[in-house]
Amino acid sequence: MRAVIGIGNPGRNYIGTRHNVGFYILDSFAHKNKLDFLPTKSDFWKAESVIDTFRFLLIKPTTYVNNSGLVINELIDNFNLTMNDLLVIYDDVNLDIGNIRIRKNGSDGGHNGIKSIIYHLQSDSFPRIRVGVGKQKDDESLANYVLSKFNKDEINLIDQKIPLLEQLMIEFIANGYEKMLDYFSKESNTNSSNLS
Repeated sequence: MRAVIGIGNPGRNYIGTRHNVGFYILDSFAHKNKLDFLPTKSDFWKAESVIDTFRFLLIKPTTYVNNSGLVINELIDNFNLTMNDLLVIYDDVNLDIGNIRIRKNGSDGGHNGIKSIIYHLQSDSFPRIRVGVGKQKDDESLANYVLSKFNKDEINLIDQKIPLLEQLMIEFIANGYEKMLDYFSKESNTNSSNLS
């Protein structure tokens, strides 16, 4: 089993915000595959299904972004997962809107949700997909920017990458990180848009 974790804040007020791009991507995948997120006794919403013969979880923590790591060890223990079985999808203000980066380890890059996950795992070695949400203006605070909503043109840029992101999720679920990375590299080499 593998788990894909989207980072975001719970509640209607946060729908469509930059910080919730991880939730947005998981919601799109769930909708396409006719999956429903259900509440659990823990601090996350869960959708569960199978691709081919591979069982997987989609996880949306309800702890708010800054405490995203609180659910990680519980996930690992309850579902007998390793860190390599986790894929975290989250927003990155250092990337242009819709640009994608993949990595298996590294620092939090200033993202408090990733900082929380690293703290609770006591490791920075877990697969992740960073999705660009653009950089704030010089006179705008980062906190206000990540809680601001995408405009129509910006969300269109995100939507253009949804098919690729969904396929990356499928590759990870069925084949693991390295195969997902191979797929991404091939797409990057054949697509003129800035994917990698």
